[in-house]
Amino acid sequence: MRHRLRIAAMMLGTAALPIPAQGQTVQELQQQIDELKAQLRELIALQKASSASARATETAANPAAPDALTVDRSPTPSVQSADVGAAAPAATPSPSVAVAATGRAKKRPWFTQIGLRGYTQLRLNEIISGDATAPAGQSRLRSPGDSGITDQGNFTFRRIRLVFSGNVTDDVAFYFQPDFASAVSNQSGGERREGFAQLRDAYVDWFPDRDRRFRLRFGQSKVPFGWENMQSSSSRLTLDRSDGINSAIPSERDVGIVGYYTPQAVQQVWDRLADDGQKLFGNYGAFGLGVFNGQGVNRPERNNGLMTVAMGTWPFELDGLGSAFRGQVLELGGAVMRNRVRPEVRTGGVSIESFPDDRVGIHAILYPQPFGVQAEWNWGRGPEYDPLTGAIETRGLSGGYVQGMARVRSGPLGPFMPYVRWQRYRGGWKAITNAPRLATDEWEIGVEFQPIEPLELTIAYADMTRREADERLIGRAEGHLIRTQLQWNY
Repeated sequence: MRHRLRIAAMMLGTAALPIPAQGQTVQELQQQIDELKAQLRELIALQKASSASARATETAANPAAPDALTVDRSPTPSVQSADVGAAAPAATPSPSVAVAATGRAKKRPWFTQIGLRGYTQLRLNEIISGDATAPAGQSRLRSPGDSGITDQGNFTFRRIRLVFSGNVTDDVAFYFQPDFASAVSNQSGGERREGFAQLRDAYVDWFPDRDRRFRLRFGQSKVPFGWENMQSSSSRLTLDRSDGINSAIPSERDVGIVGYYTPQAVQQVWDRLADDGQKLFGNYGAFGLGVFNGQGVNRPERNNGLMTVAMGTWPFELDGLGSAFRGQVLELGGAVMRNRVRPEVRTGGVSIESFPDDRVGIHAILYPQPFGVQAEWNWGRGPEYDPLTGAIETRGLSGGYVQGMARVRSGPLGPFMPYVRWQRYRGGWKAITNAPRLATDEWEIGVEFQPIEPLELTIAYADMTRREADERLIGRAEGHLIRTQLQWNY
């Protein structure tokens, strides 16, 4: 402070020097110039001393402060949605290392890195013609993929999902997803109750490598069999998964351990497709290998055996085929499954015999840019009720679908995607009592609109020929439906 006062006084003194008169001699003028130079040198010296003193004071107050801010750029694991896809983007967890105001790295508590997101699907199915009802012992028009297809229903919640996810450390991430649109029966003489919570996903990921190409997943998660099964219901274009593919893993999940590996070249292609807004199946790895209980989601293990599953998928960029294919991607892959399962029986409990449950499947997806094709098929054997013997037997099965779609990026109601799908399945449905046989042939034509980013509206027409999933009923039902769904993401 005293240095500043002294400097100000000298500046005032300099300003107060007399203005040279016309009569002054050269010697007098030279003397005044020398005095001004001396005062200027003293001012400069005082200014330097003042700056040095200020720097010394700041250093003493914060001796550990670095010359520049440094950031820890080690990779932070990302958490992929098991059932929340492109339509409901995964919230990026906060980085585990932050830069404090002093420039030093500060590790954030794990509980500050938890993300919350989800989606809800509201449906309305209307049977406009066909076998909405049937005489006793005959199949009615019903579907295992949507309990809202009935002659007495109106609005139903198909899914109400919440996802809690985050990073515990840089190498460990967790994922937890309940669903609040499950139902419980036998509340009052078989009366059904809606809106119960049920566990869908509960797992932890460990990334042993720094670049996160490989992960080990422990807990209840999706089983890597079937591209459509792995794809989130929030991203899927059609309202339900096909019977043929979903019959392999109804509800898509089980408890076990699975490893996923994604080469960098594959991840780059998927990242480009995600940035373009394509409906991906989620990052479950280009290669997956896992072991699970095999009895089904939220069911205890019954035979002390393990279901083994392996899946591979690879996206091929088609730019080299010419300008007509610029930006196009064709993804090809397949999966195998080996299992032993004990279906529930009508007399109570599960069967005393474990039935083979083995399959092999293939898939192909040409992403819509603007036109695309998607197809899957699987073959195998599994448990199926035989009405002639009145018992569950091991029978062959096959089924899948072929789907065409287009993508229009702008329209009167925003972006929209029209589609058409044909599906077929012949085989048992192991997740329903007595593993009844299904015989499904179905055409579905629809369009998905996105009027605003959080909302998706799907309107579809379906021509169904189905055998109802009940071994006590015979024949096949036919009918035509108008189906609608409003999905909102949060």
